[in-house]
Amino acid sequence: MTQLDNILEFNRQFVADKEYEKYLTDKFPEKKMAIVTCMDTRLVELLPKAMNLRNGDVKLIKNAGALISHPFGSVMRSLLVAIYELHAQEVYIVGHTGCGMASLNSDRMIGSMRERGISEDVLNTLENSGIKLNKWLRGVDNEKEGVIQTVNLVKKHPLLPAGVPVHGMLIDSTTGELEVIVNGYEEQ
Repeated sequence: MTQLDNILEFNRQFVADKEYEKYLTDKFPEKKMAIVTCMDTRLVELLPKAMNLRNGDVKLIKNAGALISHPFGSVMRSLLVAIYELHAQEVYIVGHTGCGMASLNSDRMIGSMRERGISEDVLNTLENSGIKLNKWLRGVDNEKEGVIQTVNLVKKHPLLPAGVPVHGMLIDSTTGELEVIVNGYEEQ
């Protein structure tokens, strides 16, 4: 039985037993917050529990490292949708200890791409098209600096409305302890 088969079998029972009823909510975040955090597996349940969040409380945006690397990319667009369309009033950037983006080695990753069949022609075409994979696949020097960089990008965004606090936090991947790196209330 494949992973997909297992998921679908579980889902059929989940729906039949009406397990979804305890998760019913609408699209507007109850706590009027949008959070950008890392896709790390340790945070799937830990982060919401550590922040006292339930289904329907926040708009949760996940990506590698909780980093916004492009001011007009999909993560920033998602934040702006959360603010303008879904009534989020605060933004939280939540990085975590032990983040893989703080140790990301672009050369090693490109080597893995080669090993898994990505041809030199593809890599050269991208490079010659102006896509610098070593820069694009770069991580951060440390987790706190990644949070600060992302908070600054959001705070300085020309489409962020005045008065929206942008907080930066670091969560301990083991204990769930939160450390405030940037208090968005003090920065206004």
